[in-house]
Amino acid sequence: MASPVSRIFVGIWLLAAATGSARADFSDGKMPDGIYHCEVYLLGLFLNLGDITIKGNLYSGPVTFGTAQQGYNYQMDANGVISWLGPLGGYTTGGNSLSLTQATLDGQTAPSFDIIMKQPDGAFTASTCTRGSSQ
Repeated sequence: MASPVSRIFVGIWLLAAATGSARADFSDGKMPDGIYHCEVYLLGLFLNLGDITIKGNLYSGPVTFGTAQQGYNYQMDANGVISWLGPLGGYTTGGNSLSLTQATLDGQTAPSFDIIMKQPDGAFTASTCTRGSSQ
């Protein structure tokens, strides 16, 4: 018969193992489902760039108001670099183009990704999209 202390340690180990397997990482090839709020820091202010919704390997948005747009596929490699396989709102309109999107899935903070956009004049702008804490 196992002692109460050893049962507690086994229980903690099983809980840790179950929690660890449920946590997303880059090897999953996708971001955790949810709504990601995108902002950019500009001239001392955080500006809302809209929300991107991710579900499975699909994304829609960014949406600043109204209903969600059509869903498109995206891919994420083993290093957390995201490739958007469709338009990405203002990030890919008006002469703007995407330079890089890098995901952050470290378990200590909410899942997020940084989008680096190249503007028509050659300047780069970085924004951060973070999943809401209520999801």
